Amino acid sequence: MGSILEQKTLRIGVDVGGTNTDGVILDPFQSTESSKGIIAWHKAPTTSNPSLGISDAITTMFKSSGVDPARVASVTIGTTHFVNAVVERDPTRLSKVAVLRLCGPFSQHTPPCVDWPSEMRDIILGHYDLLKGGLEVDGQLISDIDEAEIRDVCATIRNKGIRSVVVNGIFSPIDTVERQEERAAELIRAKIPGCNVVCSKEVANLGFLERENAAILNASILPFARKTIRSFQEPVKRLGLKCPVFITQNDGTILSGELAAKLPIRTFSSGPTNSMRGAAFLVQNEVDEAVMVVDIGGTTTDVGLLLANGFPRQQAAYSDLAGVRMNFSCPDIKSIGLGGGSIVRDGQTLTIGPDSVGYNITKEALVFGGSTLTATDCTAILDEDLDIGNRELANGALNKESLAKFQEAVKYKLEKIIDTMKTSPEDLPVLLVGGGAVVAPEKLKGASKVLKPQWSGVANAIGAAIARVSAVIDTVESTDSQSTKQVLEKICHDAMEKAVTAGASRSSVKIVEMDTLPLPYIANRTRFTVRAVGDFDYSRTDLSATQSDDIEPEIDSHIDKQQQIAGDHNKKTATSTEAVEDIDIDAYKPIVRNRVWYISETDLKWIATGCYILGTGGGGSPYSAMIHIREMLRRGEVIRVVSPADLPDDAAVGCGGGAGSPTVGIEKLAGDEMVQAQEEVFKACGRRATHMISIEIGGHNGLQSMMLGASSNLDIPAVDGDWMGRAYPTKWQTTPVVFNERSPIFAPVAMADGKGNVIVMPTAASDVHVERICRAALSEMGSQVGTADAPVTGDECKRWVVENTISQSWRIGRAVARARRSNQVDSVAETIIAECGGTEAGKVLWKGKIVGVERTLKMGHVYGECIIEGVDIVDDGVHGKDGDRASSSPRFQGLLKIPFKNENIAAIKMSRTTVDGKVQETEEEVLSLVPDLITVIDAQNGEAIGTPEYRYGLLVIVLGIAVSDRWQSERGIEIGGPKSFGMDHLTYKPLGKFVKPMSVIDEFDIVE
Repeated sequence: MGSILEQKTLRIGVDVGGTNTDGVILDPFQSTESSKGIIAWHKAPTTSNPSLGISDAITTMFKSSGVDPARVASVTIGTTHFVNAVVERDPTRLSKVAVLRLCGPFSQHTPPCVDWPSEMRDIILGHYDLLKGGLEVDGQLISDIDEAEIRDVCATIRNKGIRSVVVNGIFSPIDTVERQEERAAELIRAKIPGCNVVCSKEVANLGFLERENAAILNASILPFARKTIRSFQEPVKRLGLKCPVFITQNDGTILSGELAAKLPIRTFSSGPTNSMRGAAFLVQNEVDEAVMVVDIGGTTTDVGLLLANGFPRQQAAYSDLAGVRMNFSCPDIKSIGLGGGSIVRDGQTLTIGPDSVGYNITKEALVFGGSTLTATDCTAILDEDLDIGNRELANGALNKESLAKFQEAVKYKLEKIIDTMKTSPEDLPVLLVGGGAVVAPEKLKGASKVLKPQWSGVANAIGAAIARVSAVIDTVESTDSQSTKQVLEKICHDAMEKAVTAGASRSSVKIVEMDTLPLPYIANRTRFTVRAVGDFDYSRTDLSATQSDDIEPEIDSHIDKQQQIAGDHNKKTATSTEAVEDIDIDAYKPIVRNRVWYISETDLKWIATGCYILGTGGGGSPYSAMIHIREMLRRGEVIRVVSPADLPDDAAVGCGGGAGSPTVGIEKLAGDEMVQAQEEVFKACGRRATHMISIEIGGHNGLQSMMLGASSNLDIPAVDGDWMGRAYPTKWQTTPVVFNERSPIFAPVAMADGKGNVIVMPTAASDVHVERICRAALSEMGSQVGTADAPVTGDECKRWVVENTISQSWRIGRAVARARRSNQVDSVAETIIAECGGTEAGKVLWKGKIVGVERTLKMGHVYGECIIEGVDIVDDGVHGKDGDRASSSPRFQGLLKIPFKNENIAAIKMSRTTVDGKVQETEEEVLSLVPDLITVIDAQNGEAIGTPEYRYGLLVIVLGIAVSDRWQSERGIEIGGPKSFGMDHLTYKPLGKFVKPMSVIDEFDIVE
């Protein structure tokens, strides 16, 4: 046995793309030689039956190289087949799915697929039920599952002919004891024999809606995935290769065929990852730093940053596929419509793409005897040494001037996308790969060098051949009896063992990613995320099952029948989606009649974006609340907003919102606890509210006055204002407490947890006591509650309110939407500042990349520091209208430190020096300080980044905005300034002059 294993040194990589099928035979033991260990390679157009293409590729390589098939240790295949089925919304490859939530009384306002494009939802979602079950963050039961209830639902699903079922339980990723999803799955399989059951915890991690979305897509693609993977394995067996067959996944590591058939969603982004890792392999002795990989295919160019650790930079917390939001890791890739098959049109303006002849290039391009002018034709005319087709057939298609325009256009397109993806102003190596790389120039601005390595045309197949084994653990653990460091060490050990169990050789396994996130308001609980990676151990004999990877054929009559009914005419592309609003942003006017603002979906989306930006890092994401309210609007419910200036003096202005951990908030979606808390406080006060105001405009709570006031809830108008003008971590950091006209303000107060538990505090000694007592009860109520405060009078509200903050959020959100629509995200920060009063009232404090994050938990709040390295993030324009960036001194140099307590406290410029071998940090200048707003936004899309989402590598912009004049008294600075956060050594100096936000009601009111 040993001698046979020793002979098995060769790896075959095959990439089955939409245009070409590429293959390589590689000997990793010869990778340092000039041949890079590449024994044979092959490229051919993809066949309609992928089995034939794979077989042809392997057979051709065997013949050309004379390789003995017995020497092949593995065959690894990358594919875009599964993601294409989703992107194209092809009902012949997507099956109906039933979704069973184990959620108890929670999430009923945000049903499955609530945030999907309607066409996708109609194709995939066949049935859903909300059932008993779910866990709290500490592992306690929300409720146990009801076996009889599950059996009854199974009968309905079976009668509908649905054979793919998703089970999603609240906090299921940390459920190691109750095993609710697994127990439910066993019941479903028993009642619906032969059905596919996907447990959400096997697909993704914490984030209830996003994990569910990923699980639903995974379940829908399962029957097609199994057929496809069988078609991948058949040629390997037919050729007599006795080796495992692997499928590459999103992070550049491998899945067994059996596991890929269960979790095809893990392969969705594997194509770009394979290209990037294959490119790095080809230049491994030429560069030892981060490199930009530019993969030019037949239709598109994909650009990504390959980090020094050999893996692609990942996207932020959430990814989007065909309008569906998910939370599994994907490489951060930007694409443009430029490829070897891009159609070139020479008119008044020469254009390249975005349409392409694609895989028909060998039939339609001029150099192959066709009649369509492509980018490959133009390149062949320009380069006499290029051996592609017959260049004589293309000669004369463009004159000299047009050819120069073609070269300039290609160069500009590539330089712009590279600049967009860079993380610093310094030049860095650029690797050109892919079959269409011939169209790219030898020099590019922003590139320290441009490399076109040999075999770059099959880099994706090389990346598949060298793919490694990985394991990820994402869990919430107690730090009560052990330190965070001790728990992290154990999880790292477990992750490495998990990688070894998956097939990695023990000596090669390393930890490549780890993160800790203490959970606010939850005693001694921390979220840990660890990823381990290693090389596959080909000497293992205990993994022999993977060598056959027999995926049990299933009866696919239901999807075959679907194919007959649907046909190709039902295929839709992801571009036709309601997720992209087709409105004229500049011409849009909100509906304001007789000084009442009637909220629309467009208004809501913009307000939500603005709320998170005003949250200064805290308050939690408004996303789930936005989806909840959007569904209310779609049902015809009415949401009204009025100006605080129009309040009657005797109005009763109620206040309510959510309190608790943002981590719990993304998993345990709201039920009716906020409305229930309001009803309880009305009983305690003996009167009902006539209006509703948000306690804070920042984050999730910024939308709650509108949700509570909706026509189906309390049916009262929301006030265009709040008690903070931002977000703060405590209830006493509010403007009513600053004014101190009576005490306490926030009693009576009520809290409801959604499970029937309600606390009402009729009186309190002070607002500080209200805060402390409510926080103490919070952890016993699931760390997420709805709260309600006693109404104040209209006269009091007009004196205390931070005015027009819903309007301010709307304007900020509109600015972000406008910047995205016009592809001017690089200037979105300045646009936001303009909406907040201009340069006198706000500043762009910093632009850069997050290079360090530290967090710790104190008294229920997450304290920490975020370190940002200065980087200029700009777009030079077509002809570098702002000058040559490389020749000018960057504006943001050095480091910025942002300390935070749930919300950002300060922005402090830092310097680092090394003295006697030790790094010392020195605070140079305080750029901004609470109570002024310090907010961090994503430099690539303009969206806010909350403190729980801070992570290494994110490109960010830091904004400073002057706080409302309600906070600028001596008492206001004492309550909301640096001393309230324990930073007594800092003295508040106003960032600028506050400018009152412009009221949407005042601007757009129509009197009828």
